[in-house]
Amino acid sequence: MLLHRWFPWKRILSRMARSRGFVDPVSLLSRLEGFGQPMEVRGPLELLRAGIVFHARGLLNTGAIQHNLDWIWPYWVERQYNPHDEAFIPRAFSITHVNLSNRNWTAVGIPGIDALPVVDPRGLVMPFWDSWSIDAWIVTDKGETIYPSRLHEVSQYLDMAGSLAVVTVANDKGMQLISRVSAEQKDDGAPVCVIDLSASCPDSGWLVVALRPYNPEGVSFVHDICTLSDSVGWLVDKEREVWFSRNPDLNRFSYYRQGDVKNRLFTASEGQDIHCRVGMATAAAMFKISAVQSTVQTVIPLQEKKRQSHYKRQAGWPEVLAGAAKLEVPEPLFQYLYDAALRSLVLHSPADIYPGPFTYKRFWFRDAVFALHAMLAAGLTSRVGSLLASFPERQSASGFFHSQEGEWDSNGEVLWIMQRYCELSGEAPMSAWSRAMRRGADWLVRKRLSADNDSPHAGLLPSGFSAEHLGPNDYYYWDDFWAVAGLRAAAEWFGREGEMRLSRRYGHEAEHLLSSIQLSLAKAAQRLNLQGMPASPYRRMDPGAIGSLVAGYPLQIFAGDDPRLLATVDFLMEKCTFKGGFFQDVIHSGINAYLSLHMAQVLLRAGDIRGLELFRTVAELASPTGQWPEAIHPRTLGGCMGDGQHVWASAEWLLMQRNCFVREEGRRLLLATGIFPEWLSQPRPLSFGPTPTLFGPVTIWIRPEKECVTVAWKGEWRTQSPEISVCLPHFSAVVAESGSSSVTLHWNERI
Repeated sequence: MLLHRWFPWKRILSRMARSRGFVDPVSLLSRLEGFGQPMEVRGPLELLRAGIVFHARGLLNTGAIQHNLDWIWPYWVERQYNPHDEAFIPRAFSITHVNLSNRNWTAVGIPGIDALPVVDPRGLVMPFWDSWSIDAWIVTDKGETIYPSRLHEVSQYLDMAGSLAVVTVANDKGMQLISRVSAEQKDDGAPVCVIDLSASCPDSGWLVVALRPYNPEGVSFVHDICTLSDSVGWLVDKEREVWFSRNPDLNRFSYYRQGDVKNRLFTASEGQDIHCRVGMATAAAMFKISAVQSTVQTVIPLQEKKRQSHYKRQAGWPEVLAGAAKLEVPEPLFQYLYDAALRSLVLHSPADIYPGPFTYKRFWFRDAVFALHAMLAAGLTSRVGSLLASFPERQSASGFFHSQEGEWDSNGEVLWIMQRYCELSGEAPMSAWSRAMRRGADWLVRKRLSADNDSPHAGLLPSGFSAEHLGPNDYYYWDDFWAVAGLRAAAEWFGREGEMRLSRRYGHEAEHLLSSIQLSLAKAAQRLNLQGMPASPYRRMDPGAIGSLVAGYPLQIFAGDDPRLLATVDFLMEKCTFKGGFFQDVIHSGINAYLSLHMAQVLLRAGDIRGLELFRTVAELASPTGQWPEAIHPRTLGGCMGDGQHVWASAEWLLMQRNCFVREEGRRLLLATGIFPEWLSQPRPLSFGPTPTLFGPVTIWIRPEKECVTVAWKGEWRTQSPEISVCLPHFSAVVAESGSSSVTLHWNERI
């Protein structure tokens, strides 16, 4: 340690770089830091590590793809390298080639099991995290082909009847190829990925099951492929097996210098194995087909051959979702997206909570808290309680809920969701949670800067990276609002526990921090000559201001009609939208579904109909399988940032659906505030529930009739019935009489 402190590492590194004609990395980093505010950590190691891994693959892609374009590549490559396509990206000065145009995929899996096979928009299957893939083609004896990744259009959807499955249907030149990908448990409980293939063609041809040394991010090495002893499958890299439901009629193999196996289907001799020194081995199992539909099942065990782990039989989807809130709306797309979002949240929370199945298959408190809040809204309270139970174990000795260094929002988020869980579930706090609550609140108190000066950031949390989409290190209001919410949660928690001294202390600290925020916002308003809230005291109004909306949603620190909230959302609507959704220029450089829904929630609270317009835009931006990437390319409308199935987006969709039917505003329940008028022009009833509220679970029904609309509810109130207001758009709000269970609104009373 002492050697590390005094040895001149930076000077040596700088001198070595300059002597070889490289840019001085130490000087470069210090220059980059100058674009933000001073902070106590150089940068989140986790982000740096993830970036290095991401671009290391991009470097491999650079070496492998551009001079081998006669290979069959994933959908994103076929589009991004095609100069005729809107997804085309010139590569001249790009050192790494990465998927920036069609980052879309969908996970299948089994509730409670960590394995998440991923399917891309053309049916390419990545069975394991960051692994090689399985593709399927049709090749006829006359030379006609179906390569799904090269087709302009296919039909794809999420089948939610029974097990979760992604179905891809490709039709071309009279040929049809259908792929159905799911995850199942065998009789012994072991999970497997199942690919059911069905193919037909007018003339004689072949269904080709192809092993590919890549996935939706790019190259993923395969060195060895050999035929299993019974000839009904492959052993890949001596550890993973692929089984076929029947013997292939032909087996073909190729290594990198020979080119893609696609070029050797009818010219190479029959083989049993292949070794590729480069790691680009390919294989094809070929099954004879004709005009009659022919089927082949491919099964891939999701545990390594050498492992002997035993899996417990997991509950199926019907059992897992038995108590979940049900949505019934007359618009199929909204119904489909709700059902898909609910399953996405369950699928990505087997023990840890993942923001996605691939790029983001790791834990962050921020994403986890939004996912947990959505699962609470859906009535999955026992699942949320089990997942929350692990949070105290993740707390450091200092009290910090550590996702990564330099992000100061996690403590406020965790304290808020723990309190929110107890409020909505009616469960008493656990002793371990109380200890975590106290340590987490004390960390926030210690972390705050001194308020005894005139700087714009006086009394706030230190400069940090916050949510990465807000920009470089700064004193972000996002962090501070979460800290206020966390301290208020601690005050309520200990008040309920009877520890009034702690309750008063944390309540005082929360209001003191809020006063510092208010003063800082006032100075920012004076500096900018407007009421909108920038991302930090030192920023102008820009897309990063989206973070400051957290004061309205979900935290409700500011009233729904607070002029600062409304001015901020007005700015974002006017200056930061594209194709009807919020366009985040910072980092994401795309249309962001979950941040668009943050704006929609703020507008919903304000009674502004533009919230419903944003809601519909997000619905229309969903993938055919009911998912959203983290950010959406403005031209291709494919993913351009982050995971191709972003669980935070699914969480926000579910929360928006719930809040459109029922939401709390202080100690009141507001019903039907986000119901589309067109949903009332048909006779089918709408419903949602049961969903937990501060007062107990409630289910809501909305029944359109010829002369009126009836809004009814059934609550299992813990004490007396709360104040309930029915606020159907285009009708005056009606406060329900105490003890009533419905309100009738007449069409001739519309405003």
